Amino acid sequence: MRLRNIPIADEIIESNPFCIKDPATHQGCWHTLFENDYPIHIKVGMGKGRFIIQLAQKNPSINYIGIEKYTSVLLRAVQKLESITPPPANLRFLCIDAEELPNVFALGEISKIYLNFSDPWPKKRHAKRRLTSKEFLARYNQILAEKGVLEFKTDNKLLFDFSLEEIPNSNWKIDAYTYDLHHDSFMNQDNIFTEYEDKFSSLGNPIYKLIASR
Repeated sequence: MRLRNIPIADEIIESNPFCIKDPATHQGCWHTLFENDYPIHIKVGMGKGRFIIQLAQKNPSINYIGIEKYTSVLLRAVQKLESITPPPANLRFLCIDAEELPNVFALGEISKIYLNFSDPWPKKRHAKRRLTSKEFLARYNQILAEKGVLEFKTDNKLLFDFSLEEIPNSNWKIDAYTYDLHHDSFMNQDNIFTEYEDKFSSLGNPIYKLIASR
C-alpha cells in the first residue's frame, strides 16, 4: 500500500524535541541524551507509536527509542505523544531506515529490540529486506548487548515460519515462541497491543510471537 505524503510532516518532525536529528552523533552516548544509565530498548518499524508510548509510560526505568522510516507515519506517533501531558521523558523517535542501525548505535548499546507486524516482503527475491532476515540479524548483532533479546510479533504465518528457520541459521537461538499469542498464558503476559494487532485479532487471525537471543 502506497503511503500518503503529508507535506507538513517533515516540518513538524524537524521541530519536535522528541525527534532526534543527526542520530549518528549520539552513537555510543545515548545515555548522555537520556541523562541516565537505564537500559535502552528500540522498536524498529514503530508505526503510529501506540505500542512504544505505552511501554515508556509503564516502564520509566527503561529508555525507549522508536524508529520509523516514513515521516507520514512518524507524524502520527508525534501527534499521539503530544496529546499526553506530561509526555514520557524516557522516549525518543528516530526517522531512519533500519539499515542504518549500526551507524547510529554502538556495540552492545541496546538491551532489547522489538519488531512488530513488519512488512513480510513475500517475494523470495526480497527476503533480505525482511526484518528477521540474516542480513538484519547481522545488523542487530552489532548493537545488541551480550544478554540482549529480540521480540517479534506478526500475523503473517509465512513470515513467522521463515523467521523460526532463519534465526537459528544465523547463530541466534529461539528462546520461546507461540502460534497463538493471545491464548498462551506465558507469552501473553504484559502483552501490549499494537494498532495492527487490534485489527488482525478482531478478524479472528492468530498472532504469532517469538523471543530470540544470541
